[in-house]
Amino acid sequence: MITFTLLGLIIVFSIICFRDRNAMAKYLFSPYAIKHNNEHYRFLSHAFIHGNEIHLIFNCLALYGFGSHLEDVYFPYIFGDKLGRIYYLLLFTGGIYAASFTEYYLHKNNPIYSSLGASGAVSALMMCSIVIDPIHKIGYFFIPMPGLFAGLLLLGVSFYLIMRKRKGTYDDNISHESHFWGAMFGIVFILVLEPRVGKHFVNQVMMYFNV
Repeated sequence: MITFTLLGLIIVFSIICFRDRNAMAKYLFSPYAIKHNNEHYRFLSHAFIHGNEIHLIFNCLALYGFGSHLEDVYFPYIFGDKLGRIYYLLLFTGGIYAASFTEYYLHKNNPIYSSLGASGAVSALMMCSIVIDPIHKIGYFFIPMPGLFAGLLLLGVSFYLIMRKRKGTYDDNISHESHFWGAMFGIVFILVLEPRVGKHFVNQVMMYFNV
């Protein structure tokens, strides 16, 4: 039920902000407003609103796919039902903050920079799921592939585009820092809580490549 609750909140608040751009401006991620106006709630609130319907649909599909499996299968098996739910919420929330800190320090004195969306949290869920079961096939942009390859693709492309944007050779409206650092948080989170998952990950990868 946690996944469906999060989906409900994201959909409702996103639709409200589609219709009320003042509300969107109030709750999106603005490092400048956080630093200079002490609006710290923006660290969390921006994950529950989206820029348009396509952005909302993609994140909701990913949240449902990875989140429901973590909540209903992986975390109860690893941690038990009650603790699994707590860790699941911590993973989602931690992914939001982990994805935001780099952007905050890069843009805290930039009054025109802003971002929004649950991409950081979704990336954390995705990579946590992949570390637990790297061979399980997932649809990455609707292309089926083992999770291991999807995870490497996410990290590699995100890092490459981050570097290009910092050098000024590429620009778009996507926060690749959110994807990268959210994903890294998902990896560290599960390995710290249950180090045996790391050994299982290595064994699964070796078996897949017949090493």
